[in-house]
Amino acid sequence: MEIYKQLAFEPVTVKDIDDLTRIMKRAFDEDTRRHLGKEQGGPPGYDNGDFIRDWYINAKSDAYKVFLHGTLIGAVNIFCWKDNERFLGNIFIDPSYQDKGLGFLVWQFIENKYPNTRKWQTETPGFSTKNHHFYINKCGFEFAKIEKFEGEAHFTITLEKNIIISMQ
Repeated sequence: MEIYKQLAFEPVTVKDIDDLTRIMKRAFDEDTRRHLGKEQGGPPGYDNGDFIRDWYINAKSDAYKVFLHGTLIGAVNIFCWKDNERFLGNIFIDPSYQDKGLGFLVWQFIENKYPNTRKWQTETPGFSTKNHHFYINKCGFEFAKIEKFEGEAHFTITLEKNIIISMQ
């Protein structure tokens, strides 16, 4: 277990799939309600365990579940690429714990855990303006590109954060 301020982080295991899927479903459904006016929605497998299984367990990612005072509140996964470039797969926090600065604490933990990162990249749905605010205004990312999916009304925004490493 790793501790950062009031949060604790542990690697995600197969035993966590059901609990994390319930939290992920609440988080993505809340985002969909807020921005699209629909009752539910998220990436494929977000509601049946496949997303956690595929991207947190089976993928070559560093995946952590997040606890606040012993309560599981979410998770984060990171993909490490060549040349100290990393991809933030996603951060999700249970809606009842959002808007309290906890997502930003998760991000600070990640940046501290990977201090040699030259460039961070992530993607988020184009409709999710709350995510845009979080990544750009809180975490320091910038817009890199917008990708519209053919035949679909939604689009994805790619964000990047370049780190300047001083030579001393």
